[in-house]
Amino acid sequence: MSVSALARLVSVVAVVTGYVALHLVISAGMDLRDRARFQDAPAHAAALVAALDRYAGGNVSAGDAILEQRAWFDTNRPAAGETRAAVTLTTDAALDGDIAVARLFAGDLDQRIDQNQAGYDRELRSSARTALVWLLPSGLLVALARWLRRRRRRSVADVVELVRRYVPDRPWWRRPVFVVLNGFGFLFLVPGFFGVITATQAHQLPVVARLLTGLGALIAIAAGTLILRQSRHRTARGAASALRADGRRPVLYLRSFADDETAATVDRMPGGVEVSALSIYSREEQLAGALSAVGPVIAVGRPGEPLPYLGAARFYLPDDEWRAGVRTLMDLSQLIVLRLGVGEGLWWEVEQVRATQPAHKLVLLMPGRWADLTEQLAEHLPTPSRIREVAGGDPWTSAVVTFDQAWKPHTYPVPAHDRKKPMATSAHRVAGAMQAALAAVGVHKRTMALRVGLRSFSSIGRFLLLVPVAAVLIRVWLLLAG
Repeated sequence: MSVSALARLVSVVAVVTGYVALHLVISAGMDLRDRARFQDAPAHAAALVAALDRYAGGNVSAGDAILEQRAWFDTNRPAAGETRAAVTLTTDAALDGDIAVARLFAGDLDQRIDQNQAGYDRELRSSARTALVWLLPSGLLVALARWLRRRRRRSVADVVELVRRYVPDRPWWRRPVFVVLNGFGFLFLVPGFFGVITATQAHQLPVVARLLTGLGALIAIAAGTLILRQSRHRTARGAASALRADGRRPVLYLRSFADDETAATVDRMPGGVEVSALSIYSREEQLAGALSAVGPVIAVGRPGEPLPYLGAARFYLPDDEWRAGVRTLMDLSQLIVLRLGVGEGLWWEVEQVRATQPAHKLVLLMPGRWADLTEQLAEHLPTPSRIREVAGGDPWTSAVVTFDQAWKPHTYPVPAHDRKKPMATSAHRVAGAMQAALAAVGVHKRTMALRVGLRSFSSIGRFLLLVPVAAVLIRVWLLLAG
């Protein structure tokens, strides 16, 4: 198992154990709070007996004092309930005028309080011991995860140092704020998704109910989509942050800036309106999700763009440094994925890859129609090889091309439709072809196509993550407010 995979596994286990430990600590805190409050029970019991004596002596106003002490015991009642029951019987008998019975019930009140205090002590010891049992391994796992994370980061320190200079500085609070806002977007989107399913599939419901459900679902989807559209670009990690978080050598994604708009297209998922409600991920996002099986995907951003495109983590090279920066990153990357297109800069990058990098590092993504590009590509290959255009391929990416050691190209078509997988999006089909192409050059990543599918439905997972977070916040609020 690689250091990166081990670090992720340890981090997940640390988060789960830490979450359980946090709940146990909150429970122990509640037990401590209740025990501390019940420490005043003997004084309130004495006040109740004194008020009972005054009431027996004819002091009618002492009845209010009796009710006041009963209210305190009702609020601070122990779990076992012996003391509260005795107080209730005492006050009921006294207010009914049966003072002798009231004194009888109040006679063993101190003993019941002692029993309840002992019960509180046992509960506190038990909850504190259980919390400690979970806290110790949780702390050790967190320490191990941090150590593995630092070790993982050291392996890409040179890449991070290079890229960090070209990532614009942002306020530290910006990403956390928009991550929270992003969560609210999913909070609207996912219930809207299930509302659409209910409105279209629940035929047993009255027509009016289905119409109202569908209308509410569409409003929720529209609100969630609007929030996500405004927040998701602002939650994107920069290239340096993505490299530090992952710890593996990057995948360098090269393309013409003119292709960014096409790659930002969100393809609707096949299967009807209820499935298409979750179509929020662009082609490049899904492509980057597939390539994340190899490593973090980084790309040079278009200079001057107000917000980065989603998908590959961006960094921005000055005009006078971009060639040197790209050449260095080619050397430091474990894979170079290059989408053919127009522009002198792109063809310079093709030439640099061919001249300075081993053939197995290069993966070409061929656009939907590229007959005019094959001759130009052949001029940059060391052997007179011509890549034949794939007929009827996917209109976005019709083929994936890899090279053997002699720079002989091998083409893997991307079909426009997949009969075996009718739910597959364009990016899913590209990932399948890329998975086969990389396997031919010794890079076996069997989860590439799966990662695209998981990326498409991760909105449900993001929504579900709000549930445990909300559970912790509610318990903390109860602890502080109680």
